[in-house]
Amino acid sequence: MERLIEDELRSLAGLLGDVARRLEGKTVLITGAAGFLGSYIVGVLQELNRSRFERPAKIVALDNLITGTKDSGFFDLDDPNLVFETHDVTRPYPRGVDPDFILHGAGIASPVYYARYPLETITVAVDGIRNVLDLARRARPEAVLYFSSSEIYGDPHPEFIPTPEDYPGRVSPTGLRACYDESKRLGETLAMVYHRQYGVPVTVVRPFNVYGPGMRRDDSRVLPSFLNAALDRRPIEIHRGGTQTRTFCYATDGVNGFLRVLLLGRPGEVYNIGSDAEEISMRDLAKKVEQAVGEPLDLALASYPEGYPVGDPNRRCPDITKARRELGYAPTVSLAEGLPRMLAWYRLLRKTGAPGGAR
Repeated sequence: MERLIEDELRSLAGLLGDVARRLEGKTVLITGAAGFLGSYIVGVLQELNRSRFERPAKIVALDNLITGTKDSGFFDLDDPNLVFETHDVTRPYPRGVDPDFILHGAGIASPVYYARYPLETITVAVDGIRNVLDLARRARPEAVLYFSSSEIYGDPHPEFIPTPEDYPGRVSPTGLRACYDESKRLGETLAMVYHRQYGVPVTVVRPFNVYGPGMRRDDSRVLPSFLNAALDRRPIEIHRGGTQTRTFCYATDGVNGFLRVLLLGRPGEVYNIGSDAEEISMRDLAKKVEQAVGEPLDLALASYPEGYPVGDPNRRCPDITKARRELGYAPTVSLAEGLPRMLAWYRLLRKTGAPGGAR
């Protein structure tokens, strides 16, 4: 497992190239630091400190540990340049925290969990970004990154796929997914208001279906569900006939994009980060999982599990022209490469009995 994580973080550091130099010797605050994506960010900062920076970056990692874990193996808790604090983002930040860069990734992202805890999802999303923006207004960091979601687009009309950043969205404010979708949309509004009124240098990223090692086995999203079914020798359950389509972005590509938005993005702007290649149906995705496992698997048409927020988009694919042009962003890992890596991670977790990663 250690080798797999090392390979991930070294690969990510390589993708960042000289862009990462702007973080050298700086203080970086990360919320949701023990989550799936936050763990990669903390881990790659530690890798950059080890391999590239003469003056190490100081990392302030915040998480309430309700869905995240400090034991994923992606970062070293004994690192003297890391301060890990258990903190709930719905509470204001203490005085004395003056970061040069802020990445706000805390939130409830799994559909089953935000359907089960809709009020908590809204509170975390809205109060969390408000507290981050208030901190930024006081501390005057060089840059702030807000993790929004591709969910803010809702179910786009076919002519808007791939979906560009200026598409306003087609979201139901009353549906079961609205607690997440609409609170993320409001978070973006707050970010833009603080940028325009107070000059907070905030950029917004909209991630599209990021996957990879570190994603919890009990996450209800499609790839953990498919891979766990395959490893359990259970039928892979496909919903709605399996005709809905997505593109998938491997974690190192995604985090490379996020950090490029932080360091190179224009304040007050929004960027899609994901893959614009391999738009694939859920039925064909199940076949890709079968290929990665290397043996025949059973597929079963099934209803959504109880509590799952129905109404997910028919298609989702980002237009990443803006990120390519302005940030030099280009995804590099195909599904054929990424799925075996995620599968290897899950097999190692099962073999060692280690915690299941973070949401």
